[in-house]
Amino acid sequence: MQGWRRRLGNGLNLQPGEGPAVLAGLSLFYLLFTGYFMLRPVRETMGVAGGVDNLQWLFTGTFVATLACLPLFGWLASKVRRRHILPWTYGFFTSNLLLFAVLFARDPDGLWTARAFYIWLSVFNLLTISLAWSVLADLFSTEQGKRLFGLLAAGASLGGLSGPILGTVLVGPLGHAGLLVLAGLFLLGSTGATLYLQHWRARHPLPAHLQRSSSKPLGGNPFAGATAVLRSSYLLGIALFVILLASVSTFLYFEQARIVSETFTDRTRQTQVFGLIDTVVQALAILTQVFLTGRLARRMGVGVLLVAVPLVMAAGFVWLALAP
Repeated sequence: MQGWRRRLGNGLNLQPGEGPAVLAGLSLFYLLFTGYFMLRPVRETMGVAGGVDNLQWLFTGTFVATLACLPLFGWLASKVRRRHILPWTYGFFTSNLLLFAVLFARDPDGLWTARAFYIWLSVFNLLTISLAWSVLADLFSTEQGKRLFGLLAAGASLGGLSGPILGTVLVGPLGHAGLLVLAGLFLLGSTGATLYLQHWRARHPLPAHLQRSSSKPLGGNPFAGATAVLRSSYLLGIALFVILLASVSTFLYFEQARIVSETFTDRTRQTQVFGLIDTVVQALAILTQVFLTGRLARRMGVGVLLVAVPLVMAAGFVWLALAP
């Protein structure tokens, strides 16, 4: 058994004592992404509930909610101890999920509840995932991050695949309210994994010159991230790339929503179809990452890959236009 563990650790590039932390990090991302991707098809169903023509207002509502929440979250992060930020935030979001579950159970066709959930999940996605990475960046050294973060991200990929599968299979027997309760349990599980990671770090402290005090808040101001982007032409370039790519993707998103809403009228069936689409997308993404992305990056460079993304999307748009 010890020989097997040693070979596995060498294959995964682990140092002695890092195995439990890596397993906890994998669990953190797996549970978080499973819960989120299980809810994504529910969000899409709620988005089309009020008509595809009204989706643009949900996008506007998401934008306004994000602008309101990010400075508030930044302010809280600057005041609260680092080790408390994730458990408190995830606990708050879990209570939100339980509240939405009650509302959906009482009125499954409530239009305003559906709209609120659509906007809420978009903000949830932004904060919870970025917060998980922030915690890992605090707990692991730079050297450990270079070795382990790729492995930890595999938990996100696996969760992105299992989440929509669970949503597609369970939405029939559990309903939308049941899926929200189950996602809340997954979120609590990821909180438990984080608490274990913090306990592990306390028992295996970094050298003094690499330590970050988890008892202190992050400091700074809630707009520090925005000002850092505005001061860097490199970060501005990334921001512009993301904005343009998201803008183009929005057109495809609206077309997908229109096709599904016109073809399937039952909410449960819509959720199953959206979940099936997510399942196929995530499976293809994992296969591409494992067998293509690394090889293409080594041979052609990251710049070629970045340029290839919008070109491939443009080809997809032409195909959709010719055969809608």
